[in-house]
Amino acid sequence: MENFVKARAAADALLARIRVKPVVMGILNVTPDSFSDGGRFVAAEAALTHARAMMAAGADMVDIGAESTRPGFVPVEEAEEWARLEMVLPLLIEDVDLPVSIDTTKAAIARRAAALGAAMINDVSGLRADPAMAEVAAESGAALVVMHHCAEIDPDRDIIADMFAFFDETLELARAAGIARERIVLDPGIGFGKSLRQNLLAIDACGPLGEKFGLPVLIGTSRKSFIGALSPAPAKDRLAGTLAAHLRAFSRGAAIFRVHDVAEHVAALKIWSEIDRA
Repeated sequence: MENFVKARAAADALLARIRVKPVVMGILNVTPDSFSDGGRFVAAEAALTHARAMMAAGADMVDIGAESTRPGFVPVEEAEEWARLEMVLPLLIEDVDLPVSIDTTKAAIARRAAALGAAMINDVSGLRADPAMAEVAAESGAALVVMHHCAEIDPDRDIIADMFAFFDETLELARAAGIARERIVLDPGIGFGKSLRQNLLAIDACGPLGEKFGLPVLIGTSRKSFIGALSPAPAKDRLAGTLAAHLRAFSRGAAIFRVHDVAEHVAALKIWSEIDRA
């Protein structure tokens, strides 16, 4: 039986932080094929150096993933996913003084990460890909991000109604598994089976989602293709559009911001908050 005491304590501290300030989640992809930074941080030392740089830039946490979820991604087997993680994740949790989120749809990967002390499980399938994921989340006590997604783009879909129905079902799955509701975070899933207009509506839905479910909302638009569709630029040059989308989401109640560009988001959110308080 794994010992999840460290994961629970880290999750408690993280959830308390989310309730009082915007949380910047730095992205750490240890993948060869992610759309923006694939291959840059596969080596353990490069990954740890990047994590430390994000901490120095003001990140509140790090989200590490070893399987790309970009459109057209090639799924990897559990053994390969863990092989990419095992040289980085223990050192990341022990040596970098930030809560760690594990970005995976596989329950076995989430379990091993939580046993090491990962504070959060970030499941882009919303508990749909692996039937055992809900059990792992409940047993470990880690915070859980569940993301809305559609199997394919349907421009006629009422995306807000679809999100409401999806999260109603997800929260019932979580309740049945014994996951404490207050440990759950919702993600509207920008770029996952949505048209351009639906992505824009989903960003603005941070408010309705928070109001309906009473849970924190995570938003992740960083460098995504809808920004390039509105303001053509290669992925690495989409910072302005990313900031605009995230500040809109912040104004609508988003609590966690999953980003590549940490320093710029820390500054933008601080300035917005100071203006709002003034």
